[in-house]
Amino acid sequence: MKVEFDRETCIGMYQCVAEWDAFEEDKSAGKAVLEDSEEVEDGVFVRNVPEDAELDAKFAARTCPVDAITIYDDDGEQLIP
Repeated sequence: MKVEFDRETCIGMYQCVAEWDAFEEDKSAGKAVLEDSEEVEDGVFVRNVPEDAELDAKFAARTCPVDAITIYDDDGEQLIP
């Protein structure tokens, strides 16, 4: 499973931070940060989701009010949103 985070879309509600510890608050920028991720496009960050964190990653994506977090399965199919 893979998570994609669009930092430009993020509005800094930090609901993802409460759901998955891979997200942290960057209060100076007013946006979340996806730890251990790689920037694949300008402002878009991607990382693999460990098996034991898949549920947390899904909850983080579901709670994002602006759909800045996308979850993909191992075949590249979009699961959330």
